[in-house]
Order: sequence, then C-alpha cells, then structure tokens
Amino acid sequence: MGKYDIKFGVWYDFRNPPQWRQDPTALYKASFDQIVRVEDMGFENVWLSEHHFIEDGYSPSMLPIGCAIAARTEKIRIGTSLLLLPLHHPVQVAEDAATLDVISGGRLELGLGVGYRVEEFAGMNVDPKERAQRMDEGVEIIQRLFAGERFSFNGLHYQYKDIEIFPKPVQKKVYLRMGGFSRSAVRRAARMDCGFLLLGPAAEWAQLYWSELDRLGKSREDHSVAGGYMWVHVSRDPKKRWKEVAPHWAYQQNLYTKWISGAGMANTYGIQEVEASQEALEANSCFILEPDEAIAKIKGYIDATGADHWYTWAVPPGMHPSWSEEHLELMATEVIPAFRAMKD
Repeated sequence: MGKYDIKFGVWYDFRNPPQWRQDPTALYKASFDQIVRVEDMGFENVWLSEHHFIEDGYSPSMLPIGCAIAARTEKIRIGTSLLLLPLHHPVQVAEDAATLDVISGGRLELGLGVGYRVEEFAGMNVDPKERAQRMDEGVEIIQRLFAGERFSFNGLHYQYKDIEIFPKPVQKKVYLRMGGFSRSAVRRAARMDCGFLLLGPAAEWAQLYWSELDRLGKSREDHSVAGGYMWVHVSRDPKKRWKEVAPHWAYQQNLYTKWISGAGMANTYGIQEVEASQEALEANSCFILEPDEAIAKIKGYIDATGADHWYTWAVPPGMHPSWSEEHLELMATEVIPAFRAMKD
C-alpha cells in the first residue's frame, strides 16, 4: 500500500448538551441519514465513541448504534474509538460485536481502551487500579472467541467454563485496535497484535508503536495506525464557521479537561481549560481550513505518524448534523481525491 493510500473516516458521539438541546430521536435520525450520505460520498469508515453518565447524552452504547448503522449502509466500515473494555463484560462485548459483524456483512473495526474517567469506574463499581489487568484478560478472551475457540478461562477478574460464541463474526480475522496515551497502552497493542488509534498530535506514540513492533519482530505491513486531529473542518469561509462553532468546541474541550483533571492526568499532558476563541482552540487541535490547507494538515499528520486511516469528528456537540455538510462535501470532492492522486 502506498504512503498516501489512506482510508478516510468520520467520527460521531451523538452529544446533545442541555444548553443547545435537540430532540434526541431526531438527532440520531439526522446523524444516521448523514452517515448514509457519507458512505455515498466515498468515506470508508465511520467511528463511534463511548462515555457514561454524561448529561449531554454522550453515546454510552456504541455497538447497538453500530448495528443501526449497519442496517442502513452497505460498504462503510464501522469502528469503535474507543470501547472502554474494563467497564464491560468481555464475553458480552464479543457476542455484541460478532452480531454487528454479521449484520454488517463483515464491516466491524473493534477499537478498545482502558478508560480514565473517575465517575465511570465509580458508577460501574470497577476499581480503576484493575484497568490494565482487566484489559489484558478481556482482549485475550475476545480474540479467542473471535477465532472460534471453545475454551475455559481462569483469570484474576474473569472465569469461564467451556465457552464459545454464536453467531461467529463474518470476518475470518477481526482486527482489533487499541488506543491510549501511555507507553503501556502502546506496548500492549503491539504485544497483542492489535492496531493503534491516535488522537491529536501523537507522533511520539505512533513512532513508539512502530518501533515496538520492530522490537517484537512483527511485520509493520500486518499492522495499522488510525488517527487524526480532534477537528479538521473544511470550509470556503473559515471566519464565518469559527464564529458559529467556537462555543461548541470550547464546551467539548473543557469537559475533557475536567475529566482528565479528575483522573489526575492534566499535568502529565499539559491540559488546561480553553476560551471560545480560534487561537485557543487551534492550540488544542481544532482547525477550520480551506481545502488546500486541509490537504497539507492531513499530509503532515500522515508523514509524522505513518497512519493509514484518518478521522476527525463530524458534528460539534450542540450543532445539528446539517452544519457539517459543507465540510463533508469539500472533503469528498477536493481533499480525499488529492490523496487518491498521491498514491505511490
């Protein structure tokens, strides 16, 4: 595959903040309608996101959402970025994910993460100190179930006797991905033969992933990195778009800051609250660009990370999906074709 043979995707979280509240059923329907159009435009992936107990309705149930998308589409691959595995029962995840793969005809991309938000672990009565162990055990269980094994398992957190899932995934090998911003997360992905999911300026983590694969004697050709900036929206009139969206992006950024601070990680990653201004938001990987600028921004990201999948969020929290139509159209007609022309 050539360096710029990139699969392009869009990312949804179905957020509906109280201060901009929309009818939730209408919001989901409009998003699904848009995803159908996104497929027709030539995007290859739709990515879903998960959090729990969020007042704005941040999607807590990605796999049911994925099944709804699968029933309305034919080609686009359906990914999770990320399913917070330590908060879930791994056998149930395997069964639900296999069902999505069957409904979609083999279009599942299962991305997994350990999670970090304090309120989620407290609400689910899971000790956050157990995240890594639960992740290791859960991934092994899912991989073996997807491979068609019947087996028993006696781990620290999960014990099963004589289990096998039905129906099995359509794909002969469901390629799992992992995400996270720590050396242990990157090394776990390489060790367990999973791809890696990035967000933001994360070249450091991508290069660690590739070097870890080399150290383990694993082929880079058999592995994949997917990533992108939080927001790269394309517009003919960025100034106008900034005025419309800045409060919505600042709302999103500041909630993440609150959650990450609550987990004690703000100082580690240099995260702080932002004001609703272009300058502050651009410093937090939020961009509105004209097509040529977007091509250069994405190209720089691919060069720095070696990613073969690119994504960014589609709909700002509190905005109607129609707000993103110009962006999607320009991506489909000007940005993506530029990368098709760059294939080696």
